[in-house]
Amino acid sequence: DKYKQNKQKRYIKQKMSARLKLTKLLMKSPGKLKKSPQVIEASKKSKWNILRGDTVQIIKRSHPEYGKKGIVTKVDRSTDRVTIEGVNVGPKRYPAIPERGIKGRVIQRERPVHYSTVNLVDPVTGLPTRVFRKYLEDGSKVRVSKKSGAIIPRPDVLSERRRPLNSTVTESCTNSDEDVWEFT
Repeated sequence: DKYKQNKQKRYIKQKMSARLKLTKLLMKSPGKLKKSPQVIEASKKSKWNILRGDTVQIIKRSHPEYGKKGIVTKVDRSTDRVTIEGVNVGPKRYPAIPERGIKGRVIQRERPVHYSTVNLVDPVTGLPTRVFRKYLEDGSKVRVSKKSGAIIPRPDVLSERRRPLNSTVTESCTNSDEDVWEFT
């Protein structure tokens, strides 16, 4: 009987110490909390060779989609991940909302993969390659394949903006104060 009581006391003491550690951690100022290694690594990267619209191939052998090629649809620089069209597809579950009469459903969608698991595809050989940057005679910066030395052009998709620029009202937009305050 004494053994059980001592065991309970030790369990409560351990539980309390874990709780105390957690509260101490939460009470620390946000500046002292450690950031995850992925966030630190992503913040260090200033040059990104993979852009939206590029053709890439998964090169990590342990990845279940190893060897598949696809076009990059989204680049998330804060989490260091890219989403590839038709690669790494998995179920996304949406719960039912009976009050609104919406049924629950499961949709297949592309999930992001880490930046380090993919390489750009060489336009000449069709194989995955590493990339370096080079300046041409006219001063433009280009990406060059390390395998074949071919220039990898920027995708045409990048000419269109996904998010519009902020619009600001200037004097040239309005004719006079009377036109602005006129009721229509």
